[in-house]
Amino acid sequence: MTWLRQRLDELIKNAAYIGTPGRGILAADESTGTIGKRLSSINVENVESNRRALRELLFCTPGALQCLSGVILFEETLYQKSSSGKPFVEILKEGGVLPGIKVDKGTVELAGTNGETTTQGLDGLAARCQQYYAAGARFAKWRAVLKIGPTEPSPLSILENANGLARYAIICQENGLVPIVEPEILVDGSHSIEVCAAATERVLAAVYKSLNDHHVLLEGTLLKPNMVTPGSDAPKVAPEVIAEHTIRALQRTVPAAVPAIVFLSGGQSEEEATLNLNAMNKLKTNKPWNLSFSFGRALQQSTLKTWAGKEENIPAAQKAFLARCKANSEATLGTYKGDAPVGEGASESLHVKDYKY
Repeated sequence: MTWLRQRLDELIKNAAYIGTPGRGILAADESTGTIGKRLSSINVENVESNRRALRELLFCTPGALQCLSGVILFEETLYQKSSSGKPFVEILKEGGVLPGIKVDKGTVELAGTNGETTTQGLDGLAARCQQYYAAGARFAKWRAVLKIGPTEPSPLSILENANGLARYAIICQENGLVPIVEPEILVDGSHSIEVCAAATERVLAAVYKSLNDHHVLLEGTLLKPNMVTPGSDAPKVAPEVIAEHTIRALQRTVPAAVPAIVFLSGGQSEEEATLNLNAMNKLKTNKPWNLSFSFGRALQQSTLKTWAGKEENIPAAQKAFLARCKANSEATLGTYKGDAPVGEGASESLHVKDYKY
Protein backbone atom coordinates (compact mmCIF):
# COMPACT_ATOMS: atom_id res chain seq x y z
CA MET A 1 0.00 0.00 0.00
CA THR A 2 2.94 2.34 0.67
CA TRP A 3 4.11 1.95 -2.94
CA LEU A 4 0.60 2.62 -4.23
CA ARG A 5 0.24 5.69 -2.02
CA GLN A 6 3.53 7.04 -3.33
CA ARG A 7 2.42 6.48 -6.92
CA LEU A 8 -0.91 8.25 -6.34
CA ASP A 9 0.84 11.12 -4.52
CA GLU A 10 3.26 11.49 -7.44
CA LEU A 11 0.39 11.69 -9.95
CA ILE A 12 -1.44 14.30 -7.87
CA LYS A 13 1.74 16.35 -7.35
CA ASN A 14 2.71 16.30 -11.03
CA ALA A 15 -0.80 17.17 -12.24
CA ALA A 16 -0.94 20.11 -9.83
CA TYR A 17 2.53 21.24 -10.90
CA ILE A 18 1.59 21.29 -14.59
CA GLY A 19 -1.42 23.39 -13.59
CA THR A 20 0.72 26.04 -11.83
CA PRO A 21 -0.80 29.50 -12.50
CA GLY A 22 1.33 31.52 -14.88
CA ARG A 23 2.62 28.44 -16.68
CA GLY A 24 1.33 26.11 -19.39
CA ILE A 25 2.22 23.41 -21.89
CA LEU A 26 4.05 23.55 -25.19
CA ALA A 27 2.68 20.80 -27.45
CA ALA A 28 5.75 19.81 -29.48
CA ASP A 29 4.45 16.30 -30.18
CA GLU A 30 3.92 16.58 -33.94
CA SER A 31 4.42 13.24 -35.67
CA THR A 32 7.14 12.93 -38.28
CA GLY A 33 4.56 13.48 -41.01
CA THR A 34 2.97 16.51 -39.38
CA ILE A 35 6.22 18.28 -38.58
CA GLY A 36 7.17 17.57 -42.19
CA LYS A 37 4.22 19.71 -43.30
CA ARG A 38 5.36 22.52 -41.01
CA LEU A 39 8.92 22.32 -42.31
CA SER A 40 7.81 22.19 -45.94
CA SER A 41 5.88 25.45 -45.40
CA ILE A 42 9.26 27.15 -44.88
CA ASN A 43 11.04 25.05 -47.54
CA VAL A 44 13.02 22.96 -45.04
CA GLU A 45 13.65 19.25 -45.62
CA ASN A 46 11.96 16.80 -43.23
CA VAL A 47 15.03 15.01 -41.87
CA GLU A 48 15.98 14.16 -38.29
CA SER A 49 18.60 16.91 -38.02
CA ASN A 50 16.08 19.61 -39.00
CA ARG A 51 13.39 18.23 -36.67
CA ARG A 52 15.94 18.25 -33.86
CA ALA A 53 17.06 21.78 -34.74
CA LEU A 54 13.51 23.13 -34.49
CA ARG A 55 12.89 21.47 -31.12
CA GLU A 56 16.25 22.70 -29.82
CA LEU A 57 15.40 26.24 -30.89
CA LEU A 58 12.21 26.05 -28.82
CA PHE A 59 13.54 24.26 -25.73
CA CYS A 60 16.68 26.41 -25.49
CA THR A 61 15.03 29.82 -25.87
CA PRO A 62 16.30 31.88 -22.91
CA GLY A 63 13.44 32.64 -20.51
CA ALA A 64 10.82 30.50 -22.28
CA LEU A 65 10.86 27.54 -19.90
CA GLN A 66 9.94 29.86 -17.02
CA CYS A 67 6.54 30.27 -18.74
CA LEU A 68 6.07 26.52 -19.19
CA SER A 69 5.33 23.68 -16.79
CA GLY A 70 5.25 20.88 -19.36
CA VAL A 71 6.30 20.03 -22.91
CA ILE A 72 4.62 17.22 -24.85
CA LEU A 73 7.12 15.31 -26.96
CA PHE A 74 6.89 12.90 -29.87
CA GLU A 75 8.64 9.56 -29.23
CA GLU A 76 11.61 10.54 -31.40
CA THR A 77 12.10 13.77 -29.45
CA LEU A 78 11.99 12.01 -26.06
CA TYR A 79 15.28 10.33 -26.92
CA GLN A 80 16.91 13.17 -28.87
CA LYS A 81 19.86 15.28 -27.72
CA SER A 82 20.79 18.88 -28.39
CA SER A 83 23.63 19.79 -30.73
CA SER A 84 25.91 19.89 -27.67
CA GLY A 85 24.95 16.32 -26.76
CA LYS A 86 22.61 17.03 -23.85
CA PRO A 87 19.33 15.05 -23.80
CA PHE A 88 16.28 17.25 -24.34
CA VAL A 89 14.67 15.60 -21.30
CA GLU A 90 17.51 16.88 -19.12
CA ILE A 91 17.28 20.40 -20.59
CA LEU A 92 13.56 20.51 -19.79
CA LYS A 93 13.94 19.13 -16.25
CA GLU A 94 16.71 21.59 -15.43
CA GLY A 95 14.39 24.36 -16.62
CA GLY A 96 11.66 23.23 -14.22
CA VAL A 97 9.55 21.69 -16.98
CA LEU A 98 8.04 18.19 -16.90
CA PRO A 99 8.51 16.16 -20.10
CA GLY A 100 5.36 14.57 -21.52
CA ILE A 101 4.75 12.11 -24.35
CA LYS A 102 2.13 11.58 -27.04
CA VAL A 103 0.99 7.95 -26.73
CA ASP A 104 -1.92 7.57 -29.16
CA LYS A 105 -1.47 6.08 -32.63
CA GLY A 106 -3.80 8.39 -34.53
CA THR A 107 -7.44 8.06 -35.58
CA VAL A 108 -9.32 5.59 -37.77
CA GLU A 109 -12.86 5.77 -39.06
CA LEU A 110 -15.49 4.43 -36.68
CA ALA A 111 -17.61 1.88 -38.52
CA GLY A 112 -21.34 2.61 -38.57
CA THR A 113 -20.89 6.40 -38.48
CA ASN A 114 -20.79 9.21 -41.01
CA GLY A 115 -17.01 9.57 -41.11
CA GLU A 116 -16.54 9.88 -37.35
CA THR A 117 -13.38 8.48 -35.80
CA THR A 118 -11.92 6.59 -32.88
CA THR A 119 -8.34 6.67 -31.63
CA GLN A 120 -5.87 3.77 -31.83
CA GLY A 121 -3.05 2.91 -29.44
CA LEU A 122 -4.38 0.94 -26.47
CA ASP A 123 -2.60 -2.26 -27.52
CA GLY A 124 0.80 -2.32 -25.82
CA LEU A 125 0.16 1.00 -24.09
CA ALA A 126 1.17 -0.19 -20.61
CA ALA A 127 4.57 -1.38 -21.85
CA ARG A 128 5.13 1.87 -23.76
CA CYS A 129 4.21 3.93 -20.68
CA GLN A 130 6.78 2.01 -18.63
CA GLN A 131 9.47 2.75 -21.23
CA TYR A 132 8.51 6.43 -21.42
CA TYR A 133 8.50 6.78 -17.63
CA ALA A 134 11.99 5.24 -17.49
CA ALA A 135 13.09 7.75 -20.17
CA GLY A 136 11.89 10.67 -18.01
CA ALA A 137 8.32 11.34 -19.16
CA ARG A 138 5.88 12.20 -16.38
CA PHE A 139 2.65 12.85 -18.26
CA ALA A 140 0.97 11.67 -21.45
CA LYS A 141 -1.39 12.92 -24.12
CA TRP A 142 -4.09 11.08 -26.10
CA ARG A 143 -6.26 12.92 -28.63
CA ALA A 144 -9.82 11.84 -29.32
CA VAL A 145 -11.48 13.66 -32.22
CA LEU A 146 -15.16 14.44 -32.62
CA LYS A 147 -17.01 16.59 -35.12
CA ILE A 148 -20.20 18.63 -35.32
CA GLY A 149 -22.67 17.89 -38.10
CA PRO A 150 -26.40 17.31 -38.71
CA THR A 151 -26.35 14.20 -36.48
CA GLU A 152 -22.84 14.50 -35.07
CA PRO A 153 -21.30 13.93 -32.66
CA SER A 154 -23.30 10.69 -32.63
CA PRO A 155 -24.01 8.81 -29.38
CA LEU A 156 -21.78 5.98 -30.65
CA SER A 157 -18.86 8.32 -31.32
CA ILE A 158 -19.23 10.03 -27.95
CA LEU A 159 -19.38 6.69 -26.08
CA GLU A 160 -16.50 5.08 -27.99
CA ASN A 161 -14.19 8.06 -27.57
CA ALA A 162 -15.10 8.54 -23.90
CA ASN A 163 -14.32 4.90 -23.14
CA GLY A 164 -11.08 5.05 -25.11
CA LEU A 165 -9.94 8.12 -23.17
CA ALA A 166 -10.82 6.45 -19.86
CA ARG A 167 -8.96 3.23 -20.68
CA TYR A 168 -5.93 5.22 -21.77
CA ALA A 169 -6.09 7.33 -18.60
CA ILE A 170 -6.16 4.41 -16.15
CA ILE A 171 -3.36 2.59 -17.99
CA CYS A 172 -1.21 5.74 -17.81
CA GLN A 173 -1.88 6.20 -14.11
CA GLU A 174 -1.04 2.57 -13.37
CA ASN A 175 2.35 3.22 -14.94
CA GLY A 176 3.15 6.58 -13.35
CA LEU A 177 2.09 9.02 -16.06
CA VAL A 178 -0.44 11.83 -15.57
CA PRO A 179 -2.95 11.48 -18.44
CA ILE A 180 -4.04 14.55 -20.36
CA VAL A 181 -7.60 13.75 -21.43
CA GLU A 182 -8.19 15.41 -24.81
CA PRO A 183 -11.65 15.14 -26.38
CA GLU A 184 -11.28 17.64 -29.23
CA ILE A 185 -14.44 18.75 -31.02
CA LEU A 186 -13.26 20.07 -34.37
CA VAL A 187 -14.13 23.65 -35.28
CA ASP A 188 -14.99 22.65 -38.88
CA GLY A 189 -18.44 23.82 -40.00
CA SER A 190 -20.83 26.76 -40.02
CA HIS A 191 -22.54 26.00 -36.68
CA SER A 192 -23.22 28.61 -34.00
CA ILE A 193 -21.43 28.91 -30.69
CA GLU A 194 -24.57 27.58 -28.97
CA VAL A 195 -24.40 24.37 -31.02
CA CYS A 196 -20.73 23.96 -30.09
CA ALA A 197 -21.56 24.52 -26.41
CA ALA A 198 -24.27 21.86 -26.42
CA ALA A 199 -21.98 19.33 -28.14
CA THR A 200 -19.13 20.13 -25.74
CA GLU A 201 -21.37 19.55 -22.73
CA ARG A 202 -22.60 16.20 -24.09
CA VAL A 203 -19.06 15.03 -24.79
CA LEU A 204 -17.53 16.15 -21.49
CA ALA A 205 -20.40 14.67 -19.45
CA ALA A 206 -19.81 11.29 -21.13
CA VAL A 207 -16.03 11.53 -20.67
CA TYR A 208 -16.27 12.14 -16.93
CA LYS A 209 -18.88 9.38 -16.52
CA SER A 210 -16.43 7.00 -18.21
CA LEU A 211 -13.41 8.23 -16.23
CA ASN A 212 -15.33 7.55 -13.02
CA ASP A 213 -16.51 4.14 -14.26
CA HIS A 214 -12.87 3.20 -14.91
CA HIS A 215 -11.77 4.41 -11.43
CA VAL A 216 -9.45 7.08 -12.80
CA LEU A 217 -7.96 9.34 -10.10
CA LEU A 218 -9.26 12.74 -11.24
CA GLU A 219 -6.80 14.66 -9.07
CA GLY A 220 -4.04 13.03 -11.14
CA THR A 221 -5.41 14.05 -14.54
CA LEU A 222 -5.66 17.15 -16.73
CA LEU A 223 -8.35 18.05 -19.27
CA LYS A 224 -7.40 19.40 -22.71
CA PRO A 225 -10.65 20.51 -24.37
CA ASN A 226 -11.56 22.73 -27.29
CA MET A 227 -12.69 26.24 -26.51
CA VAL A 228 -16.38 26.77 -27.22
CA THR A 229 -16.44 28.82 -30.43
CA PRO A 230 -18.58 29.21 -33.53
CA GLY A 231 -17.69 26.97 -36.48
CA SER A 232 -14.82 27.93 -38.78
CA ASP A 233 -17.29 29.05 -41.48
CA ALA A 234 -19.50 31.08 -39.09
CA PRO A 235 -19.06 34.75 -38.13
CA LYS A 236 -16.54 35.33 -35.33
CA VAL A 237 -17.57 36.47 -31.85
CA ALA A 238 -15.73 38.45 -29.16
CA PRO A 239 -13.35 36.71 -26.71
CA GLU A 240 -15.72 37.58 -23.86
CA VAL A 241 -18.54 35.62 -25.55
CA ILE A 242 -16.26 32.62 -26.07
CA ALA A 243 -15.20 32.85 -22.41
CA GLU A 244 -18.80 32.85 -21.13
CA HIS A 245 -19.89 29.86 -23.23
CA THR A 246 -16.71 27.87 -22.53
CA ILE A 247 -16.72 28.38 -18.76
CA ARG A 248 -20.44 27.57 -18.53
CA ALA A 249 -19.93 24.28 -20.39
CA LEU A 250 -17.04 23.38 -18.08
CA GLN A 251 -18.92 24.35 -14.91
CA ARG A 252 -21.73 21.99 -15.91
CA THR A 253 -19.50 18.98 -16.65
CA VAL A 254 -15.98 19.04 -15.17
CA PRO A 255 -15.55 18.00 -11.51
CA ALA A 256 -13.72 20.33 -9.16
CA ALA A 257 -11.28 17.48 -8.42
CA VAL A 258 -9.58 18.13 -11.77
CA PRO A 259 -6.67 20.49 -10.97
CA ALA A 260 -6.29 22.21 -14.34
CA ILE A 261 -7.83 22.63 -17.77
CA VAL A 262 -5.24 23.21 -20.50
CA PHE A 263 -6.94 24.35 -23.69
CA LEU A 264 -6.00 23.34 -27.19
CA SER A 265 -5.93 26.14 -29.74
CA GLY A 266 -7.88 24.25 -32.42
CA GLY A 267 -6.59 26.20 -35.40
CA GLN A 268 -7.10 29.68 -33.92
CA SER A 269 -4.42 32.23 -34.69
CA GLU A 270 -1.75 32.74 -32.04
CA GLU A 271 -3.27 36.02 -30.90
CA GLU A 272 -6.88 34.75 -30.92
CA ALA A 273 -5.98 31.78 -28.69
CA THR A 274 -4.20 34.06 -26.21
CA LEU A 275 -7.00 36.64 -26.08
CA ASN A 276 -9.66 33.95 -25.56
CA LEU A 277 -7.70 32.32 -22.72
CA ASN A 278 -7.16 35.73 -21.13
CA ALA A 279 -10.90 36.50 -21.32
CA MET A 280 -11.70 33.24 -19.50
CA ASN A 281 -9.32 34.04 -16.67
CA LYS A 282 -10.74 37.57 -16.37
CA LEU A 283 -14.32 36.29 -16.14
CA LYS A 284 -15.75 36.75 -12.65
CA THR A 285 -17.43 33.43 -11.91
CA ASN A 286 -16.78 30.15 -10.13
CA LYS A 287 -13.73 28.39 -11.62
CA PRO A 288 -12.45 25.59 -9.35
CA TRP A 289 -9.70 24.60 -11.80
CA ASN A 290 -6.69 26.51 -13.10
CA LEU A 291 -7.25 27.53 -16.74
CA SER A 292 -4.14 27.34 -18.87
CA PHE A 293 -2.87 26.39 -22.33
CA SER A 294 -1.51 23.38 -24.19
CA PHE A 295 -0.77 25.04 -27.50
CA GLY A 296 1.14 23.66 -30.48
CA ARG A 297 0.65 25.75 -33.60
CA ALA A 298 -0.51 28.74 -31.52
CA LEU A 299 2.91 28.89 -29.84
CA GLN A 300 5.05 28.04 -32.84
CA GLN A 301 3.72 29.64 -36.03
CA SER A 302 5.46 33.01 -35.91
CA THR A 303 8.60 31.32 -34.55
CA LEU A 304 8.65 28.88 -37.46
CA LYS A 305 8.23 31.62 -40.05
CA THR A 306 10.90 33.78 -38.47
CA TRP A 307 13.38 30.88 -38.30
CA ALA A 308 12.84 29.66 -41.89
CA GLY A 309 15.44 26.95 -41.29
CA LYS A 310 18.34 29.42 -41.16
CA GLU A 311 20.83 29.42 -38.32
CA GLU A 312 21.30 33.19 -38.48
CA ASN A 313 17.58 33.62 -37.79
CA ILE A 314 17.60 31.63 -34.53
CA PRO A 315 17.90 34.67 -32.17
CA ALA A 316 14.96 36.43 -33.86
CA ALA A 317 12.92 33.21 -33.87
CA GLN A 318 13.60 32.66 -30.18
CA LYS A 319 12.55 36.24 -29.47
CA ALA A 320 9.23 35.54 -31.24
CA PHE A 321 8.76 32.31 -29.27
CA LEU A 322 9.50 34.01 -25.95
CA ALA A 323 6.95 36.73 -26.76
CA ARG A 324 4.20 34.13 -27.31
CA CYS A 325 5.17 32.21 -24.17
CA LYS A 326 5.04 35.39 -22.07
CA ALA A 327 1.71 36.45 -23.59
CA ASN A 328 0.12 33.11 -22.75
CA SER A 329 1.67 33.06 -19.27
CA GLU A 330 -0.05 36.42 -18.65
CA ALA A 331 -3.29 35.07 -20.14
CA THR A 332 -3.37 32.29 -17.51
CA LEU A 333 -3.54 35.10 -14.94
CA GLY A 334 -5.98 37.26 -16.89
CA THR A 335 -3.40 40.04 -17.16
CA TYR A 336 -2.57 39.97 -20.90
CA LYS A 337 -2.93 43.46 -22.38
CA GLY A 338 -2.78 42.41 -26.05
CA ASP A 339 0.63 44.04 -26.33
CA ALA A 340 2.75 41.08 -27.47
CA PRO A 341 4.91 41.88 -30.52
CA VAL A 342 2.90 40.60 -33.48
CA GLY A 343 5.47 38.82 -35.63
CA GLU A 344 4.83 37.27 -39.01
CA GLY A 345 2.10 34.65 -38.63
CA ALA A 346 0.81 35.72 -35.19
CA SER A 347 -2.59 36.80 -36.51
CA GLU A 348 -2.78 34.15 -39.23
CA SER A 349 -5.58 31.56 -38.97
CA LEU A 350 -4.10 28.13 -38.33
CA HIS A 351 -7.28 26.23 -39.14
CA VAL A 352 -6.82 23.02 -41.12
CA LYS A 353 -10.00 21.15 -42.02
CA ASP A 354 -10.20 17.67 -40.42
CA TYR A 355 -6.84 18.30 -38.71
CA LYS A 356 -4.67 15.24 -38.10
CA TYR A 357 -1.39 14.95 -36.21
